[in-house]
Parts: sequence; C-alpha cells; structure tokens
Amino acid sequence: MSDAAAEIGYLLSTAAVRERCGNILAAVEAGLSNFFDVDRTQINACARRVVAVTLQRYPDLNIPYHSRWRHFEAGGVDRYAQFTDRFNEEQLLRTREQQRLPLQTKTPDAVTERARTEIDLALVSVLLDAGAGATWRYATHDPVTQKRNSLQRSEGLGVASFDLFMNGAFSSDPARRLQADAGGLQKLTDQDLMNGFQVSAANPLVGVAGRVELLQRLGKVLRAQPAIFGPDARPGGLFDSLTQNGRRRSIGAGEILRSLLIGLASIWPANNRLHGQALGDCWPHRLAGGIATTAGWVPIHKLSQWLTYSLLEPFERAGVLITDLDDLTALAEYRNGGLLLDTGVIRWRTPTMAKKAYTPADEAVIEWRALTLALMSPLADAIRAQLKLDATRLPLAKILEGGTWAAGRVLAQELRGGLPPFEIVSDATVF
Repeated sequence: MSDAAAEIGYLLSTAAVRERCGNILAAVEAGLSNFFDVDRTQINACARRVVAVTLQRYPDLNIPYHSRWRHFEAGGVDRYAQFTDRFNEEQLLRTREQQRLPLQTKTPDAVTERARTEIDLALVSVLLDAGAGATWRYATHDPVTQKRNSLQRSEGLGVASFDLFMNGAFSSDPARRLQADAGGLQKLTDQDLMNGFQVSAANPLVGVAGRVELLQRLGKVLRAQPAIFGPDARPGGLFDSLTQNGRRRSIGAGEILRSLLIGLASIWPANNRLHGQALGDCWPHRLAGGIATTAGWVPIHKLSQWLTYSLLEPFERAGVLITDLDDLTALAEYRNGGLLLDTGVIRWRTPTMAKKAYTPADEAVIEWRALTLALMSPLADAIRAQLKLDATRLPLAKILEGGTWAAGRVLAQELRGGLPPFEIVSDATVF
C-alpha cells in the first residue's frame, strides 16, 4: 500500500475519528481554543438527563438501535408493515414473471432481495436527512388507520423519503418500483423532490438543490462501482459484496462503515481532498494534531456513520450477525452536540459567539463537533454506570436512541422551541 493510500485509509477510520477528536478535546481543556471551554463536572448531570429521558421512552430498557427505521414509525404508523406488504406483492409478481421464463433462470432469493431493498430505502433516506429548517412540515394520511399527522424535522424527512421510495421515485424500472438505482437517482430533479416533500413558498425546505445533487452523484457512483454496488447499480448491492454473495454470516459494524466511506467518497462536496481524493466529512483544524500530510485533519463522518447505524437492521433481519458495534462513534449533529452545550459540558467562551451564524467549514463548528464526539465516550460511561448496564447490554447505538439524541431534542424544545443551539448555514449535505 502506498503512503498516500495509507494516509487516506487512516482518515476513513473511526480510529482516526477518536484520535483526532481526542486531540482537539485535550487542546481545548488546555485552554488553546478560541471558542469553547469544557466542564467535565457536568457530565454526570447530563447523564442523569439522558437516563431520565431513556427510562421515560423505554422503561423496560428494551432499546432499539438509533437508526432511520425509528423515523419511519413516526405518528404511530407501522410503515414497516406497509413496506413488507408492498415488497411481498412485488415478489409475487416477480415469481410469476420468472415462471414464464426458461427453467434455467434463477428466481431471486426473497430474503436477500428484501435486504437489498431495505438497504436501498435506508441509504437514500439517510442521505436526505439533513436539517429541514424550522418551519418545514410534511402532512401525512395513513389509509389503514386514517391517522393524519403533520411531521417535521427528521421524522418528516424520513416519512417523506419513505413515501417517495414506495412510489418508485428512485427507480428507473416501472416494474420494479421498490428500489433505488443509478438511473432513477440520476434523473431526479429539484421539482421531483419539492413535490415529494410538499415544498412551497409557505413550506420551505432547506437545501433542496444540495439534496438532489447528492442523490444524483450517488447514482453516478453506483454505476461506476459494480464491485461494491453490483451489476444493477443499487445501494442494496452492498449486501452481496459485504456478505460475499451470502457466504459470510458475520460482519463487523466497522466493515460496513469502511465500505460506505470508500464507496461513497466521491458523492460528497469535493472541497476537502487529500492526494486528490475526496475525504467527505473531514475538516482541517489547527488543534487536530497528527503527522505527515494527514496532520491538521479531523474526520467526523456523521452521515456515513448514521447510515451505518441504519443498515444494521437490514443485515440482521437477513440473518447476518453484526459484531463490534462500538467500533462506531456517536454522531456529531445538532441533538448530541446541543445536549452537551445545553447541559454545560461544553461552553462558549463568550455568550456573543453563540449568536453568530456559522458554516460547517468554520473552525468553531468543526471544534464543537469534534468535542461532541470525544465527550460522548465519558458520557456513555456515566449513563451505563447510572443504569448499571455494561457496554454489551447498552452499546452506543442504543445510548444514542434511548438516549442522547432524544434528550438533546427535549432540551432544544424546552430552551428554543426545538431550534439548534446556534445557527449553521448548510447546503444539507453535512447536517
């Protein structure tokens, strides 16, 4: 392996996330930050907040993974059952179609195809899960329960993307509507997304163009990498490549993340590059430390890790054991980072700093996100201690869901009507 490949590989690892974010935390605690101070004495109080929310939401501590699948449950509607019914209908039609073909034509394995389809849905939905803005809403009507809901933020984005997927918006094949493929994604337009997300002058959504461009670049990547995404150029091809066409029945969570970081590298905005390769959610920061050409870079990889968390269930439902869950880190976004700011674990050096508008590339934002990731580890330890559970029974994937993300949202609602802790101007490809 060349030095360049090794350096890029390092920055595409959670080991690098932990090391570089830890370097920034140490520097901030040494008083070298222009923006933040850290007060570890507040960690136990923050943990008590999280534990209280966790016990309210999951009193039996039977906590699912933090993933996109939770958002599909918004409004008390069992959308996974809807997905299952539609998938089974499509499979029945496919089987009948296969029966009319020559006998040597192989009928697709339903379990494998279901995993592929769930991965298609989860991956596209996560990539659409950047901040929606304070005023956007998505109106839903469930024909089974007759429930009507007006959803916002992540739940609204999740259900809107679910509905688009179910309607075939990401498929290029009218006979195979329940899939996302290169052709379907590359033909997507701003207007398609605006229609699907009910966007109007009275209901604006942040970053429509950025979201569409991201999915269009995804389509190009799927087509260019058949070794990862298969001959059908679908996100679900990951299932076949990672399981070696079903022969591997155990996969590390870090392997899934690494495949995503490598396979999706070129869909991210190309500003952050090393040796000519896009690094994605990886940013320069003067306190990041390091050696050689990786010095000064801090990887965060929020959306890729959120996506990895959201792919765990499709693999497990297909009978694949996921190991090493805590290879993954927390997610550096509004709710986890806001929780730490709102409980005083992280503090602005001067209150006026919180009143400015920032971009994801600004040093203050990079630093806040790095501190969030570094401090979630001692916070997780404090939460486990208070609940008297170990990391096996309460992995980070469940702490986030129980959990830190939910407690961050509760505090944001109490303090700011749900708004983020400060203003970040984003194109919807990071947050």
